Amino acid sequence: MKKVILLVFLGVSFISLAQEKEKVYPQDEGKKHELKINALTLIAGKWIDVSYEGLIDEESSYGLAATLNTDTDESSLKYAITPYYRRYFSGKYARGFFVEGFGALFSATDRYIFGNNEDFETGFALGVSVGGKFVSKKGFSTELLLGVGRNLIKDSSYEGFPRIGISLGYRF
Repeated sequence: MKKVILLVFLGVSFISLAQEKEKVYPQDEGKKHELKINALTLIAGKWIDVSYEGLIDEESSYGLAATLNTDTDESSLKYAITPYYRRYFSGKYARGFFVEGFGALFSATDRYIFGNNEDFETGFALGVSVGGKFVSKKGFSTELLLGVGRNLIKDSSYEGFPRIGISLGYRF
């Protein structure tokens, strides 16, 4: 009788271990890199915003975004370099809801109200963003992002630094 009970417990434990194993999706197997372009800033702000993201594990990643303004008459931002770290909160590999901490080194023009003087300022901001990422079975990704940072340079007229985007990319 003891052997039968032992076999039943072993069988139940093997079944429960088999159920705990997650399904591996094709977009997750061996893919640790992602390239993206921010379509929202390209269309609305005429900024070229490209980014690289390296996947550390299923819950975290790091990345670098580079933004270049193509129309300085429209906006005062000249460029921005933004490193970031993300923490994902879903059961899937580096996708779903995330929280991001970022730093931003940027340059912008300070336009005076009276006169045509333009001075270039360099600023450094730290901030937080939230967003969501969706990845198709072929590896194409879509990302929604919204965040704000605080400029730490006291002499600057730019107190806040926005981080917004709808990005399209590919995971490889």
